[in-house]
Amino acid sequence: MSNFTLVNGQLYTPGLAIVDSPQPNTPLGGDNLQVAIDVSGDGQLPWPPSNDSSTTFHSITLFLTSYEKSLNFTISNGTEPAHNSTAYVGPVLTLEPSSTVKHVNWIWPACLVGNGDSSSSSSDRGTYNITMHQSFRWNGTDYYTVFDWPIEVTNSISASADRVDCALLENKVLSAETEADSPDTLPAQPWVQAGVSSSASTSTATGSSATASTSIGSRRFRVSWRMVLVAVGVMNYLSCVY
Repeated sequence: MSNFTLVNGQLYTPGLAIVDSPQPNTPLGGDNLQVAIDVSGDGQLPWPPSNDSSTTFHSITLFLTSYEKSLNFTISNGTEPAHNSTAYVGPVLTLEPSSTVKHVNWIWPACLVGNGDSSSSSSDRGTYNITMHQSFRWNGTDYYTVFDWPIEVTNSISASADRVDCALLENKVLSAETEADSPDTLPAQPWVQAGVSSSASTSTATGSSATASTSIGSRRFRVSWRMVLVAVGVMNYLSCVY
């Protein structure tokens, strides 16, 4: 089991971002993967941000990951896709510039086309994590954190000419030895106030498990990662392909 801090349906991360959707373990499919991210701290952080502020975002990047399948697909790596490609999404923080909720609409790649959770060893469908990397400043100190929450790629995804080959989106998955150099750990969750107690337990993603637990009353935050993922050379790779 993994513990996720859910307050009024919002998923609080080890950072400044708050996930509005999807909820952990949601079965997903359709044309796109849709992720909604609140970048205002539920109204506590001014937008647009100021580089001079003691608390501000630097970047958010997103990946679809499975340790079991050794897959790590780019959703948004902080760069603009080459040659107007729709293979992945541009920088998250620049989406809908006037809005404090960023809506990421990522076209599922071709290898996830299908219906249900295939039992075939050759199928890439099944349980994944959405992996969020955040770089930010909080109370004058810079942090870098990684957070996973599980989803199920089990609903119908139809074939489409818009879907790119999964190889174009793949990144290196770091080994267990490499992950010893873990991301930063926050002394507290920035937006969850002391005394709030509305956490929910969900089953651990088999694709790549992470535990995010919050001791809200004492404002202590702990995150343990089973896998840390990095994007390697996606921009250069796509530039060569297109």
